[in-house]
Amino acid sequence: MEVWMTILRVVLFLVLAPFVGGLLSGLDRKISARLQGRQGPPLLQPFYDLAKLFNKQSLIVNKFQVFLIGGYVLFTVFTGCLFFAGGDLLLAFFALTLGETFFMMAAFSANSPFSSMGVQREMLQAMCTEPMILIATIGFYRVTGSFMVSDIVSTDISPIAYLPGMFIGFLFILTIKLRKSPFDLSTSHHAHQEMVKGTTTDLTGNVYALIELSEWYEQVLLLAYIALFILNRNPWSILAAVVVCLLSFFLEILIDNVFPRVKWDAMFRSAWIVTLIFGGINLLATLFVNAIH
Repeated sequence: MEVWMTILRVVLFLVLAPFVGGLLSGLDRKISARLQGRQGPPLLQPFYDLAKLFNKQSLIVNKFQVFLIGGYVLFTVFTGCLFFAGGDLLLAFFALTLGETFFMMAAFSANSPFSSMGVQREMLQAMCTEPMILIATIGFYRVTGSFMVSDIVSTDISPIAYLPGMFIGFLFILTIKLRKSPFDLSTSHHAHQEMVKGTTTDLTGNVYALIELSEWYEQVLLLAYIALFILNRNPWSILAAVVVCLLSFFLEILIDNVFPRVKWDAMFRSAWIVTLIFGGINLLATLFVNAIH
């Protein structure tokens, strides 16, 4: 029975994540437009754009780039499947990092000045986000005794009760992971930004559509990570997790529309300060509490 439930969760993620990610992207555009005093595109516009991209011919820079993008898509989807199957959170972390490495290598292989610049900034962003994700993953282990997602969501008390600092730190680096202002340094959908497409400058047609689709999968995965702080064995915690995820997503949209873009050194400095203060102190606190027990 448990095996079938695991398979069902994986299938639901594979089928529903693109629709949820697309709707969130449409909601993002709609709310951003309203905040800027515009009507904005229809809610389903991301799906129309994706369909157009899949119907367009791709201009491929080199075959190796297509292989690398395939690796990025594969490991992003694999990470989500592993997460929703209740698998090892640490393995999911490494799989997602490997997928990002494929993505950066794909952009770098184009040998374009814009994509190369985007890759350099993408690497800086990874250096800002990876420590906080790793600390949060270790934090889940410290309070539940397991790296398995299925064990973490089966506790009596939500992990956020023990990991409030890591939750705040993860919210901070979520802005970087979603590539939103003030940290949209490597790529952006907004024309008013300095680096409009950056890492995806040389991608076209259905190859670029795969990148968009993978970002929707990753967006759902990151929000699921937020939900992991809230979930416990009580079924009502699912509703609370959905509300927290939606509020977190709205907060990211608000930040995206309020703050101007910062330089890379400001991003690097602020991300590490937040990681050390909120993540590091919270981790030390869990170690201290476990030691006295």
